[in-house]
Amino acid sequence: MRIRSLGVIDDAVVELSPGFTAVTGETGAGKTMVVTSLGLLLGGRADAALVRIGAKSAVVEGRIRVPADATAVVRAEEAGAELDDGALLISRTVSAEGRSRAHLGGRSVPVGLLGELAEDLVAVHGQTDQQGLLKPARQRQALDRYAGDAVAVPLAKYVASYKRFRAVSQELDEITTRARERAQEADLLRFGLEEIAAVEPRAGEDVELAAEAERLGHAEALASAATTAHGALAGNPEDPEGVDAGLLVGGAQRALDAVRSHDPALAGLAERLGEIGTLRPDVAGELAGSADAPDADPLRLAAVEERRAALTQLTRKYGRDDSAGDVDAVLAWAENSAARLTELDSDDDRIGELTAERDALRGELAGLAQALTDARAEAAERFAAAVTAELASLAMPHARVTIAIGQTEDPSGIEVGGRTVAYTSTGVDEVELLLAPHPGAPPRPIAKGASGGELSRVMLAVEVVFAGSDPVPTYLFDEVDAGVGGKAAVEVGRRLARLARSAQVVVVTHLPQVAAFADRQLLVEKTNDGSVTRSGVKVLEGEDRIRELSRMLAGQEDSETARAHAEELLAAARVEG
Repeated sequence: MRIRSLGVIDDAVVELSPGFTAVTGETGAGKTMVVTSLGLLLGGRADAALVRIGAKSAVVEGRIRVPADATAVVRAEEAGAELDDGALLISRTVSAEGRSRAHLGGRSVPVGLLGELAEDLVAVHGQTDQQGLLKPARQRQALDRYAGDAVAVPLAKYVASYKRFRAVSQELDEITTRARERAQEADLLRFGLEEIAAVEPRAGEDVELAAEAERLGHAEALASAATTAHGALAGNPEDPEGVDAGLLVGGAQRALDAVRSHDPALAGLAERLGEIGTLRPDVAGELAGSADAPDADPLRLAAVEERRAALTQLTRKYGRDDSAGDVDAVLAWAENSAARLTELDSDDDRIGELTAERDALRGELAGLAQALTDARAEAAERFAAAVTAELASLAMPHARVTIAIGQTEDPSGIEVGGRTVAYTSTGVDEVELLLAPHPGAPPRPIAKGASGGELSRVMLAVEVVFAGSDPVPTYLFDEVDAGVGGKAAVEVGRRLARLARSAQVVVVTHLPQVAAFADRQLLVEKTNDGSVTRSGVKVLEGEDRIRELSRMLAGQEDSETARAHAEELLAAARVEG
């Protein structure tokens, strides 16, 4: 993570260890800026006061390695982000005016998206931070993962039954709540089908009638034209002066035949004239038939027009949405409407079937919910006992953690344990971690029952017990050692190191007993050249780390006693690690 112009930090690179990283430094050196920087990368609130005096903006850039199939990666890629050699690149810029910009995988994104990814990337525990495990839903998820198959198996069965129950209930509600609308729809469909059945249209009938009406309406003109054309083609033997088309065509063909051998083009024309000569008698014969057709039939024309009017009325009502509806569209509407009417008329039978299935599923769901509650209750006892045991070693010997599993009564819910309670896709249980910090204190939600330092230790105890079950790969603890010293501080360090075996752990601390357990120690130090004060971050190794631990122990880097104690702490931590 690179930090530029944020608070007292001018420009620093924070190299976090894959295991346990401790961030140390004197009060006021800027350790909090490391926590703040990570918070900005995770979508935290931007504040213009964070920008270093004299700078135009503060910038935090982070490189986070994540598995290619991680939820955060999938969500990032949906937003257009790209991985860089298996890592997500995140940057956040805060201007001196308070404006904020976020980039993810080379793509500008809303700051809110970083907050969404944060839940799957980093769990932050500190006095002023939003705690993921303080949310009841996250606590239930934590308990379920801790319980393993004991909860996963009944939960899977419950979820399957729940999905079917919801689907059946939704379909039943749709049918019953829309009964009036569906009845009105059925009446309209039935009326339309009866109207169409009364007319009995045939496919393509409107086209046939339109053609017939056209012929009947112009019968005299058609007959006259046919007679004239027939006379022209067949010739009139009683009229010696009349033109004989056959003689003319024959004469033209003979004239060309005489010279066709001299010109291929004329030869082709001669052949076409031969075709005309062949077709002429046939066409003349057909024209004779047309000329001899019956005269116009007014009664038939009236019947055709009446039939067309009836079909037009149907096409306007039941044809296509456009004005060019036809009988085929009416017949298609009738077919679809008949099928829909059958579906609507069968509602009563369907309601009975769905009601019986819903009631059976409700009973099944209640039984599965009870089994799920019993499994969670058993796991809750083990989980609470383990966390309480951890707290005893973290300077909270009298604290007791319990897990309350309850349900909310809901008349429209399902009956479990003799009560009608609300249900969701995860069961009927509401899970909440409670803390009694000392004997006689009533158990309260951990967010209300612990101070900042106690809360961080409770979270540490929870995370240690929960290690390996939580998918979050990185933990940040701030003030986890508040109010702790001596042997309890060593226990805090030991448990952080244990948690770091299965996840990345970053701790801001002032306790040398905690820092000694870290795989990497970072020092935030302040420098002053007389005019400008700035802080930087560097990795401590060898002699430098011993000096810093000595300072944390005694406030004197060169104290021989402090150095000896620092070396002893490091050696003990390595042995226990």
